[in-house]
Amino acid sequence: MNADTGATPSSGHVVVIGGGIAGLAAAHRLVTAGRRVTLLEATTRLGGKLRTGEIAGAPVDLGAESMLARRPEATDLAREVGLGDRLQPPATTSAAVWTRGALRPMPKGHVMGVPGDPAALGSLLSPEGLARIERERDLPPIDPAALGDDVAVGRHVADRLGREVVDRLVEPLLGGVYAGDAYAISMRAAVPKLFEAARAHATLTDAVRSLQRAGAQQTGPAFMGIAGGIGTLPGAVAAAITARGGEILTDAPVHALTRTSGRGWDVRTGTRVLHADAVIVATPAWSASELLAAESPAAAAELAAVEYASMALVTLAFRRTEAEGVLPAGSGFLVPPVDGRTIKASTFSSHKWKWTDEAAGDLVVLRTSVGRYGEEEHLHREDADLVSVSLTDLREAVGLTARPVATEVTRWIGGLPQYPVGHLARVARIRDAVAKLPGLRVCGAAYDGVGIPATIADARRAADEIIATPTLAQGTLSDERE
Repeated sequence: MNADTGATPSSGHVVVIGGGIAGLAAAHRLVTAGRRVTLLEATTRLGGKLRTGEIAGAPVDLGAESMLARRPEATDLAREVGLGDRLQPPATTSAAVWTRGALRPMPKGHVMGVPGDPAALGSLLSPEGLARIERERDLPPIDPAALGDDVAVGRHVADRLGREVVDRLVEPLLGGVYAGDAYAISMRAAVPKLFEAARAHATLTDAVRSLQRAGAQQTGPAFMGIAGGIGTLPGAVAAAITARGGEILTDAPVHALTRTSGRGWDVRTGTRVLHADAVIVATPAWSASELLAAESPAAAAELAAVEYASMALVTLAFRRTEAEGVLPAGSGFLVPPVDGRTIKASTFSSHKWKWTDEAAGDLVVLRTSVGRYGEEEHLHREDADLVSVSLTDLREAVGLTARPVATEVTRWIGGLPQYPVGHLARVARIRDAVAKLPGLRVCGAAYDGVGIPATIADARRAADEIIATPTLAQGTLSDERE
């Protein structure tokens, strides 16, 4: 038995650095496999970009508010930690795009905004924009060699179908995920199935239709929420970790990470040095870069090059009697940057989520998002200014003139990693460099996907690689030194 903790030597000791959903998912995987785990979070709060709060007494998500359900990792984790009965699909999936001076229905029959049939776009594009899509048949077939190893989504779609479909549909959809620039975002990283399909078909519309046929058998909701908020997931995972004997320390920033002369690692916080058989770094790229600078300069340099976008969420509560008859049906709307508005989207939370509508009582809750990559000057404005510009855009978009009874502004500075062309090659170089250091792995939103399921999948990959390394499970190191 270990003198400090009572853990058996065969359990091994893994330190997970970072208490966002990636770090929590990795720690949960490890303790489930019998490893002894210490999770260190620099701030006083777990969960990263998953966060709940209240507005006028009603619980709300102040960060991510839904997760892709057609990837199983997030919903599986929710069930594993006791939230299965609270999983809830959106009450409505209809949405709109605020463009060309009007709210226009979000079209069906596209893959991240890339249409298989221009007729499906309805009034979203101008007649000229629709005609440009039709003319793809007159272009030379897609040359896989010209696509190379990667290409920007916006550039390729614009070359094949015209800029208007990018500016009015692809851009706002990708912006909702990455807060980035469609003309710079990697197609291979952001829409990998479309990238592979494009390499196998003569036209982009043919590629989209092939994906639609392949996905026609999928059933069930595309997205899922959690009653009480997606932000309740981190707390449930943390509780499951500690119930299995894992240790979670908040307000514990890591100042140094060094390889020991033996087989392990020293993890230095402000007051302690933890000794570990293995370490998983589940922090944003810039933080991981600092931690790895001494032991892996190559990985640190690549991590330092990962750029991030910042954004703000403005949550608003209105009296139901003043808002319900004004807001259109549906879950909200997206806003293309080309239209020059301040907000990039609005979610009608009380329409989208049954639990929000019930909890809000005589209020209606909605939120707007502000800020894109390269357009972060808005985030330096006062909260009152962000509320004011949100109300101005909402008035013009849907005619909402009521004053909110409560507001909440949440800033996510450096919240969304950018995936430019070549991103996956950079990730491969990072992992190759990290793999040269036994007992070290990295994971998080900066690598294989910014969505919750993709982040959890990456965390589980890192944990499984540690679990599968026999020499890291011996637990021969002492645990801690003051």
